[in-house]
Amino acid sequence: MLRNDDVGAAVREVAAPPHVDAAFAEFYAASFQNVTTQLYAYTGDLDLAHDLAQEAFCRALARWSRVSGYNDPAAWVRRVAFNLANSRWRRLKTAAAYLRRQRVEHVGGPSPDRVTAVAAIALLPETQRRAVVLHYLADLSIADIAAQEGVAVGTVKSWLHRGRAALAAHIGVEGREATGD
Repeated sequence: MLRNDDVGAAVREVAAPPHVDAAFAEFYAASFQNVTTQLYAYTGDLDLAHDLAQEAFCRALARWSRVSGYNDPAAWVRRVAFNLANSRWRRLKTAAAYLRRQRVEHVGGPSPDRVTAVAAIALLPETQRRAVVLHYLADLSIADIAAQEGVAVGTVKSWLHRGRAALAAHIGVEGREATGD
């Protein structure tokens, strides 16, 4: 069981600022170490306990005219501090659950065929490359590509024909080199 003196020098007494009501300063001096010790036992983290106690006492100071009328103002401060600790844990739990759902699934690298195809497409002239990508990867019709590029349908057909021929020639060369033929 933890006692106030178990926390000892780790919990430092902090004097209240001069503009604070004398009754609050006395309450703070008398209660801070006890509340911090209880929070330390609850959270297992002395720095966190210190921060939570400080926040709870700041909230008590803002409401001191009401809190000072309670039978046990320290109980109010302790409840506020425990609520802050619980809220923090809930936020951390929610954040951890969110992160688990957001994990990026690792996908294996591209296949050798895909690497070859991308490299071959990169070698095409710009107009042929754009036509091949728009038609085969973006699934646009020849008419849509012609409208987008501002050219005749026959021009797009020509780009696709030349692009396919260049791809076949490049991939065919790559395939023979890779197999050693």
